[in-house]
Amino acid sequence: MKHLAAYLLLALAGNAEPSAADIKGVLSSVGIDADSERLDKVVAELQGKDIQELISEGTTKLASVPSGGAGAAAPAAGGDAAAPAAEEKKEEEKEESDEDMGFGLFD
Repeated sequence: MKHLAAYLLLALAGNAEPSAADIKGVLSSVGIDADSERLDKVVAELQGKDIQELISEGTTKLASVPSGGAGAAAPAAGGDAAAPAAEEKKEEEKEESDEDMGFGLFD
């Protein structure tokens, strides 16, 4: 995926046919080593193809993929049964918030 992302960045920057060396340059600039086997495959698969056309084809294919989830569960019928469930949910939320152990995303 990183090889494809670098290829697309180069294409977006105006390089219509990025080479393997171009992609390696982009990846190395952010400290990522390129896998030569995958890199060669990406370059070979995309050689001579219009990126905009490939993206539009992919978008139409993705539009046909179902992406909806199952519906939410129905609420409990009795008021007595709903109260303990709400308390359990609050306890779970509190426990989940303690999982970060004081570390933030960018620490």
